[in-house]
Amino acid sequence: MPRIGPFEKYTSRYDNWFEKNRPVYKSELEALRISMPRSSRSLEIGVGSGRFAVPLGILYGLDPSPGMINIARKRGIRTVCGVAEKLPFKDSTFDLVMMVTTICFLDDAGSAFKEVYRILSPGGAFIVGFIDKNSSLGRTYQEKKMYNVFYQLATFYSVDDIMSLLKEQNFNDFNFVQTIFHGLEKIKNFEPVINGYGEGSFVVIRTVK
Repeated sequence: MPRIGPFEKYTSRYDNWFEKNRPVYKSELEALRISMPRSSRSLEIGVGSGRFAVPLGILYGLDPSPGMINIARKRGIRTVCGVAEKLPFKDSTFDLVMMVTTICFLDDAGSAFKEVYRILSPGGAFIVGFIDKNSSLGRTYQEKKMYNVFYQLATFYSVDDIMSLLKEQNFNDFNFVQTIFHGLEKIKNFEPVINGYGEGSFVVIRTVK
């Protein structure tokens, strides 16, 4: 079952987070931006309210939450209601697929990655942005997840967890960048984006079909 309850009930709270935490948001956005290849056919899975898809020029968005899709559509994204584990697209439809903080809300991440591989064209890129469960912020989220309306339902992953799932679906040619090096309450300015992982809490993996 899609974990959409909190996103339907607290749609405005979700969307307002990006304004209240603008330096964090902008840092994550830059990590994604520098990881993205040029694309003519792009999709964000778990598009939410379109906060990442719009500034990154992603054309299409899929999400199981009607409330979120309504906002993304108003922001110009061509939206489809659906789940990552059963994507309503033909094989080799896109040359770029992106997921941002979506994997922790999936029922079956392995099945979702298999579907991504199917809808990507040969040589297409898959970008996964997430909070590393082994990072300082990841540990904080796990410790306090029962007090957060969104993360109560979340399953957190490490970089190694996601790498293993990607390799099972034959993805290769991996690239990593990271950002968010402090607690959210301490971030008042743009955080740097550097290569690799293991230091920053927000990690972006780019891989290729």
